[in-house]
Amino acid sequence: MPNSSVPARGFTLVELLVVISIFAVLMALLLPAVLSARSASRKAMCLNNLHQIGVAINGYAERADGRIPFGPKAPPMMTASDFYPSTGAPTSLVSLMDGRPVGLGLLLKYDLEHSPQVLYCPDSDQSVVAQAELKKVGVEQAMCSYFYRHASVARKYDPPGVNVLNPGHIVIGRLGSNRNGDPIRALVMDTQFIVSPDFGQFGIETRTHHQQHIVNVLFADGHANSVSNDDSRFNVELNDYQSLTNAFSVILGVMELADLAK
Repeated sequence: MPNSSVPARGFTLVELLVVISIFAVLMALLLPAVLSARSASRKAMCLNNLHQIGVAINGYAERADGRIPFGPKAPPMMTASDFYPSTGAPTSLVSLMDGRPVGLGLLLKYDLEHSPQVLYCPDSDQSVVAQAELKKVGVEQAMCSYFYRHASVARKYDPPGVNVLNPGHIVIGRLGSNRNGDPIRALVMDTQFIVSPDFGQFGIETRTHHQQHIVNVLFADGHANSVSNDDSRFNVELNDYQSLTNAFSVILGVMELADLAK
């Protein structure tokens, strides 16, 4: 008897294209939600980092008569590659060219000894390897993901003969007022630091976060919050060598804007 079974029918080209089209539509609908969820997770991790930094700063202050991490003494002259001109200037460095810890790097010995990675935002727009950067501390210049406000200093160099290591206004409970007369509140914030590619030869590179849409800010009372940067108000842009001489005033300026944030 003849075989009466019907052979299995495969997809036609049209049916295959329809399935692919449906899959593509579903992906287009789901992908923004997935990316948004990932972005929200990284934002939350960054805020948690700042909270831990705040706890570390307060721990440091408890051992230092209320004083927040400050110093060390800046080199006698700033160069393009040694980006720390005056003691207490706002900086994202955690060590100087000679390896000395600076700014938030002063927390690494005790307060952040077991969690140094919190100095690096998980939502960096560039490829930054935290462990590689941390290995430089004690050896050469290294930076983290956050601007830190030692004080309200924007000088191009420390004046000779002035004791800059004992300023009275860096006590956590009485930080004083900024240049605009507003209370100093913002201590640490994401860097939105955009520089000319020419500065790469000096080790100065663009470091931005959260696609530049927000900045996360740690305030002196210990809370951290996200602030919109859709208008780029917190961006520090240095496009030529002349702008380097005013860089620290600009960085301090964006922190003064953050002083007004909720």
